[in-house]
Amino acid sequence: MRLPITYFVPVLGLAMMACSSSGTGITEPATESAGDPVDEMPEVPATPTDPDTPTAPATPTEARYRITFDADWTAERHPERFPGTSAHFSGLVGAVHSEQVIYWEPGQIATAGIEQMAETGGKTLFLDEIDESIANGYAISAINGAGVSTGDGQASVEVVVTQDHSQITITSMLAPSPDWFVGLHNVELFDGGAFLASTTVDAVLYDSGTDSGVSFTSSNQDTQPREPILRTSSQPSESPFVDGLPDVGRFLIERL
Repeated sequence: MRLPITYFVPVLGLAMMACSSSGTGITEPATESAGDPVDEMPEVPATPTDPDTPTAPATPTEARYRITFDADWTAERHPERFPGTSAHFSGLVGAVHSEQVIYWEPGQIATAGIEQMAETGGKTLFLDEIDESIANGYAISAINGAGVSTGDGQASVEVVVTQDHSQITITSMLAPSPDWFVGLHNVELFDGGAFLASTTVDAVLYDSGTDSGVSFTSSNQDTQPREPILRTSSQPSESPFVDGLPDVGRFLIERL
């Protein structure tokens, strides 16, 4: 609790004088003579302001980024069982969100939205999950962009992140495949009190754990119960991937 401040104002130059000999009993203040000094409160000099003194700029509350998926899935880099002209990536889909929500990560069981995206490239269920997290305050926007029509090309989206919602998650199905996809999960763009200028993440390949196929063109083999999301590994005779490598491109994140 803040205590009230009491101001003491000195009364200067006053003296009490005795009453006149008439004995009235009334005392009056003595008259101040012209030559008596009068005490004054000292003046406090103003603090000078230096116009050349720099001030630290305020930290921005939001930042805009361009996210580019630079696909590099080619016969030259992946000659084993490369699917030829049918190779492509589905449309980018994801969200700008806080640390309070995780849409997917290795070791987690895929949601219905991740299963649909990884097996068919569909976005509807994942976007429904994102809309629910936006309504609950865990995310601020969905990412919904184009794909790459071949195994070699680029697709970009732009997003705005804030200090409170500074993570991004994004996915794209590799096709043809049983349930394999690339993506980013929970990438933090506000770190150490500042927004990142740029970062690059290799596009390793993940298996959503929802289909038991082992090659690019395996028939549908629904996995029940679903297995955890892991980096893709298959027998060399079926696909060239071991622990998600070699990568099939990279994600470039640049602040605008």
